[in-house]
Amino acid sequence: MAKTALGRGLGALLGGSSPAAKPAPTSPPPVNTAPETPVVDAGERVERIPVSRLHPCPFQPRKDFSNEALRELAESIKEQGIIQPLIVRTLGDGYELIAGERRWRAAQLLGLAEVPVIVREANDRAVLELALIENLQRENLNPIEEAQGYAQLIEHFQLTQEDAAAKVGRSRAVVANALRLLKLAPEIQAYVRDGRLSVGHAKVILGLNRMDEQKLAVERVLKTSLSVRQTEDLVAQLQHRRTPGGPAKSVMASLGTDSHLAALKQRLHEHLGTKIDLRYRQGKGTLQIHFYSDDDLERVLDILGVKLD
Repeated sequence: MAKTALGRGLGALLGGSSPAAKPAPTSPPPVNTAPETPVVDAGERVERIPVSRLHPCPFQPRKDFSNEALRELAESIKEQGIIQPLIVRTLGDGYELIAGERRWRAAQLLGLAEVPVIVREANDRAVLELALIENLQRENLNPIEEAQGYAQLIEHFQLTQEDAAAKVGRSRAVVANALRLLKLAPEIQAYVRDGRLSVGHAKVILGLNRMDEQKLAVERVLKTSLSVRQTEDLVAQLQHRRTPGGPAKSVMASLGTDSHLAALKQRLHEHLGTKIDLRYRQGKGTLQIHFYSDDDLERVLDILGVKLD
């Protein structure tokens, strides 16, 4: 994965297109279905092609398709048709989907012979960008799919996190935070994917580098329905267990009698998107901000408005 120039600098300091549209023959306008994100550019034309000539795209970031949601979409298409054409590119003697895989799957459920499409000329990078943008705009991706989409964009095309963020209209901090989720154990990623574990819990658990400790923490979170704050306490205890001489109790326990400090710590945690340790006594104390890589430190510094030359 490519790093930004600043990311490499931190390591040294601290030691450590929208492609041109392809005109297509005019055909009768498609009928309606549930609204989708508009993706048809001015001057593009709709054509109808056999469903059997369409193939899914390996760059599609969305992997999970709810059977119930597909059946509901199929019923909608049965009643009103498909209002938003699928976006495809030519591939061999057929077509590869760029956007609209749900509609294609629903059309198959209905046994439709043809679907409306827009044919575009697009290379692999443009295909991945368009697929990511469509799904992100419609909030169709779960957090793990979103993170994998960013990683795919960065790794396949040697982009920096900043470049990838600009391509899909996200901030660099959003992309960096999403990518951190891929450091979780695969079983934990599955919990985040299906919604059993929130992103907030997952970010706290990332404070544990060992997979066995991550799994232990998740097991306790799910079994006892721990809140994010309680999970912070649990992670601190697990870290202390392997670090002799550490504090006798977690920060959350020390703040438990002062709701104002606890609230301040939570606000800092939400603002910076990382673990915060806050200690206060009679006007003095310490504020500790955790980071887990050069990229993560750069993200925190960006939020704080600190620039390094």
